[in-house]
Amino acid sequence: MLSNLFKKKSKEEKVMAPVSGQLMPIDQVPDPVFSSKMMGEGIAVMPESGRVVAPVDGTVVMVANTGHAIGIRSGQGTEYLIHIGLDTVALEGEGFNVLVRQEDKVTAGQPLIEADWTYLGENAKSTVTPIVVTNGEGKTVQPEAEGTCTAGETVIMTVTTD
Repeated sequence: MLSNLFKKKSKEEKVMAPVSGQLMPIDQVPDPVFSSKMMGEGIAVMPESGRVVAPVDGTVVMVANTGHAIGIRSGQGTEYLIHIGLDTVALEGEGFNVLVRQEDKVTAGQPLIEADWTYLGENAKSTVTPIVVTNGEGKTVQPEAEGTCTAGETVIMTVTTD
């Protein structure tokens, strides 16, 4: 009974969809770097349209100079990587308009990047967009199953910090 008094409470964080589309389990992403969870646990979205938005309140910690990826650290310290499409680094910035900078504070649903999905669909290996937790130690990542999601509105995973 006394052990419960001093037990640390776990914190739960709801992660919103960074883009609207169809949810896809991370192990089905057609890139072994993501499907093997080498980058971390997460989920992916096959985008249908729209801007890429912040999945949580936090701070932008990384913006790829090509605009194809962005990292955000939440207020709870969880770091999320949003990787827009596969092999999109080879496009050298074409198809991306970055709206934020490193160190910017962002709120869930805030636009981060405008992506030209038509261009990406024609020139990238895939438009599938993984979102992964890159510092998952001590965290439980629970992705939602399948279905459609709306950017900034649909909870796509829950991260619990032990």
